[in-house]
Amino acid sequence: MQNERTFQVKNFGRVIAVRGSVVDIEFKKNLPSINMVVKTGKDMDIILEVHMQLDDKHIRCIALNPTQGLERGMKAVSTYAPLKVPVGTETLGHMFDVFGNTLDNFVLPPDMERRSIHNQPPPLTERSTTSQVFETGIKAIDVLLPLERGGKAGLFGGAGVGKTVLLTELIHNMVKNHQGVSMFCGIGERSREGLELYQEMKEAGVLDDMVMIFGQMNELPGARFRVGHAALTMAEYFRDDEHKDVLLLIDNVFRFIQAGMEVSGLLGQMPSRLGYQPTMSTELSQLEERIANSKTGAITSIQAVYVPADDLTDPAAVHTFSHLSATITLSRKRASEGMYPAIDLLQSGSKMATPHIIGERHYNIAQKIRQTLAEYEELKDIIAMLGLEQLSLNDQKTVNRSRRLERFLTQPFFTTEQFTQYKGRTVSLKDALDGCERILNDEFNDYPESDFYMIGTIDEVKRKTAVNV
Repeated sequence: MQNERTFQVKNFGRVIAVRGSVVDIEFKKNLPSINMVVKTGKDMDIILEVHMQLDDKHIRCIALNPTQGLERGMKAVSTYAPLKVPVGTETLGHMFDVFGNTLDNFVLPPDMERRSIHNQPPPLTERSTTSQVFETGIKAIDVLLPLERGGKAGLFGGAGVGKTVLLTELIHNMVKNHQGVSMFCGIGERSREGLELYQEMKEAGVLDDMVMIFGQMNELPGARFRVGHAALTMAEYFRDDEHKDVLLLIDNVFRFIQAGMEVSGLLGQMPSRLGYQPTMSTELSQLEERIANSKTGAITSIQAVYVPADDLTDPAAVHTFSHLSATITLSRKRASEGMYPAIDLLQSGSKMATPHIIGERHYNIAQKIRQTLAEYEELKDIIAMLGLEQLSLNDQKTVNRSRRLERFLTQPFFTTEQFTQYKGRTVSLKDALDGCERILNDEFNDYPESDFYMIGTIDEVKRKTAVNV
């Protein structure tokens, strides 16, 4: 009966122009509306999405898959339905593309529910108003940049400073401790990274509580532009229907904006500043506002954001900043010094770092660390010109504390064990705070700086020194 109903509402048109992945179609009547799917091609296997209505008989579509073999005059069919993806517990442990097809040869049950990728964010009346800290096991983040459960955190950085490494480490730490569902969304990233992540999660035994969805670098801009929406539809099912907490990891938000820029250019829209699409703010909001915590469950999101030419004033970075509750900025200078994770602690920040959320002690330690690091930053020029010995006794103490803190806030990762000689560590917030407090109190002045590098808890310094002696 359902198939008969679907067939009755089909409407046939014809292709009148093909320009790369932009296709114009003529319908004599009942023009499909924006975001509806239109199929064409010899076998009706080319999937298009309506982006513009040119007049009362013509629409302009963007192709979501390759358009080879498409020519003018070909038949097109509209089903008056948006793109839909499968939702349900059967999706756990599998990889999908933007159409909801599996990439790991798993055959989904034929009666699975499918939902539209275009949904509205939950209304304010249904959202939770409490703030909880989300522990990650990474010292620098938990102490200075606490993440929010049900919030959005961004990892900002240029090429090659460790965004994906930090993201995979967060997955590794959280999936084991996180009693919920994890969702990984790869937007315009390399196929190699997707495959490596899949294999790592399988080996770690956490794939059964995870869903992966990819719109890879080699796919058309239309598919890359919609894969984030598809991932959110799958995540919303677990939040709203299963009442679970969902950890949504997006790699990379800049590629989503870039795909929107390509789509905008294909549609012939005049670009705005630095070549970005004039609708960038709206498009980003439609994606980001759906990531929210309701009274039944939460979607906590951690997003990597590529920063072109390390310029944090780039419109893509600026527009993303406004949606986030925590910003983790990665520094090329710290990466070149081998300080991993290469987080610029003074340029990063979190809205959770207030006394009434994280507590007075945590807040005071974090502020003291920031103050010490900021003072050291100001002294660097004097040290470069005159040397450390020319500083006052107080300034020398500040430098010693800062250098030990910087090294203590590095951490060996589980995901990089095979590339380094360091075994991965997770550190509880209590141990991380104790370590920072003891360094600030000058308890470790007699220990060499190098002993603080790539360790877990502060007690490892003493063990390291004992071994060296």
